[in-house]
Amino acid sequence: MATTTVKAYGATGATEDLKPLDIQRRTVGTDDLKIDITFCGVCHSDIHTVRNDWKGSTYPVVPGHEIIGRVLEVGAGVTKYKVGDRVGVGCLVDSCQTCASCEQDLEQFCEKGTTWTYNSPDKHIEGAQTYGGYSTSVVVDEKFVLRIPENLDEAATAPLLCAGITTWSPLSHWKVKKGDKVGVIGLGGLGHMGVKFAHALGAQVVMITTSPEKGKDAKRLGAHEVLVSKDAEAMKAHQGSFDFILNTIPVGHEMDPYLGLLKIDATMVLVGAVEPLKPFHGGSIIGGRKRIAGSLIGGIKETQEMLDFCGEHNITSDIEVIDMQDINTAYDRVTSNDVKYRFVIDMKSLKA
Repeated sequence: MATTTVKAYGATGATEDLKPLDIQRRTVGTDDLKIDITFCGVCHSDIHTVRNDWKGSTYPVVPGHEIIGRVLEVGAGVTKYKVGDRVGVGCLVDSCQTCASCEQDLEQFCEKGTTWTYNSPDKHIEGAQTYGGYSTSVVVDEKFVLRIPENLDEAATAPLLCAGITTWSPLSHWKVKKGDKVGVIGLGGLGHMGVKFAHALGAQVVMITTSPEKGKDAKRLGAHEVLVSKDAEAMKAHQGSFDFILNTIPVGHEMDPYLGLLKIDATMVLVGAVEPLKPFHGGSIIGGRKRIAGSLIGGIKETQEMLDFCGEHNITSDIEVIDMQDINTAYDRVTSNDVKYRFVIDMKSLKA
């Protein structure tokens, strides 16, 4: 397939800083859109992949799966979009479309292998891999493009395409509703979105944190109460009272204290810790028929539903906008928890 060269930022090794690169994008096919990228969010997954923390990185890595932009060009078979439309691309750009998961709109669980937005084999360019949104443009099949509500701030919408759907999907799947008591563990890039969504769904939202100083911000975001997990008396007072807990802690941790907060038949869903957890006592779940579950992102249909909900309720992420040239400093700040709550790159800085 014919290709064109575009500007990007990427890493050529696990210990290397990100730097300017030229990459190849396919030309627009029958069902494709070419998107002029205006903003791209910075996800902790970008950092893990660049630094090969998950041991699956192929270099060069061009990260970015929280992509916002405008349609520049459409293929002859495109029916849903036109030039100028505001669109987004999230964590995935292709799947087989025929397996049981894909037929249920669960492309993120494609049984033949999801094509991720970056660091996946590229089905269109032989021997190449996919490159993400730290670039001036991207070409994507229209089935994997999302419509962005025009009323939402463009930059602040970008993290919805990963942090947003990662927290929305479990709240939706486990049918969190008005009046439910919902705990959100951890107030970071994921947790702050979990609080906003649970609040908008009408739940009684409790931010669960080790840091009392985060309480004021949690309430600004929509939490009705703050539970400091280091406070033994407060934890005891909340025992057995939660209908649902969203656990966004990104590292291995003790589970038993949080499991004790669940009601009988209630569920705690993990979305943050993609690594081994510390052992927990079987009695913590056997005693109340409780469930520990996991959740990834959502499929395209569910992600569009999330974006439409955000448009109706005017929900976006709390962000700090940076230039592309500041990305290495931003990575260091993310790993030091020095951002409220997501960085977003203004891609004008790469195009200058």
